[in-house]
Amino acid sequence: MEYTTLGRTGLRISRMGFGGIPIQKVDAKATRALMERMAQEGVNYIDTARGYTVSEAYLGEALEGLRDRFVLATKSMARTKEAMAADIETSLKNLRTDHIELYQIHNPSLADLDTVTAPGGALEALMEAKAAGKIGHIGVTAHLEQVFERALSLDWVETIMFPYNIVETQGEALMRRCTEQGVGFVCMKPLAGGALEDAALALRFIMQNPDVSVVIPGMYDVREIEQNLAAVNDASPLGEEELAKIEAVRAELGTQFCRRCNYCQPCTAGVNISGVFLMEGYLKRYGLGDWARSRYATFAKKAGDCIGCGVCETRCPYQLPIREMLARCAKEFGA
Repeated sequence: MEYTTLGRTGLRISRMGFGGIPIQKVDAKATRALMERMAQEGVNYIDTARGYTVSEAYLGEALEGLRDRFVLATKSMARTKEAMAADIETSLKNLRTDHIELYQIHNPSLADLDTVTAPGGALEALMEAKAAGKIGHIGVTAHLEQVFERALSLDWVETIMFPYNIVETQGEALMRRCTEQGVGFVCMKPLAGGALEDAALALRFIMQNPDVSVVIPGMYDVREIEQNLAAVNDASPLGEEELAKIEAVRAELGTQFCRRCNYCQPCTAGVNISGVFLMEGYLKRYGLGDWARSRYATFAKKAGDCIGCGVCETRCPYQLPIREMLARCAKEFGA
């Protein structure tokens, strides 16, 4: 396993970490098996969040006796001092630890950053927790370039998490600035929210960028750890055939696609928005048309049930034209 120092935090971490979203699908026992395997393989960086329902709690139980083998990173959507202080205590309790190495402000807007840094904002609670030894370092996660750039101007920001993958390279110049400024860069969405089918190629592409401190693919099966490790440990340059495949994927996906973060939910009309777009991907890109149509047919609410309220679009961190995309899916699936 290749290790690096996470910016100026001084934390020595594996360049592949563990994304804690998918363990919501399993349980603490299955999570324990993942932790044991990662400890064996030297993967020592774990990412989770207050917003990932049971993720923190599963990890806390699964890390009993293994806690000192890992660097823990979690995050909170809290914007005020009071709310952030409460979330930090909840995270400590859930993770069954007295110290969290990295605590991050989860997906703030530019306006949220103003709230966070104003008197009575979340930053005050983070600074107090850091002084008390409850957290070690402070970071920001973002989905938009403007927020990424603003975060780089804040001297208290020690790490930034941002999407980076074969089709989302818009942050590369800012990633270079992270390296220059000693800010750790955490790569999220390595598979573009599941839109990229070839995980090995996607991870190899990312690992060849030295500005990536750590990549955090989400995993809930030990076999995924093995497959991802094989990819990240392959340091050979990408060949002509692989580069051609990358260009083909970029041409096919473009930039307006769903990353399945589900920030758009809940839908006013009850449509499973990311589920609809997932089925469209199977229909159009993966040659599984019949399967996609049969699965889509089981949805209680179809794309055509969209009432056009637009609430989902106000929540989408990628500013996707969701109503237009749902109308397209309704036409493709006939409902």
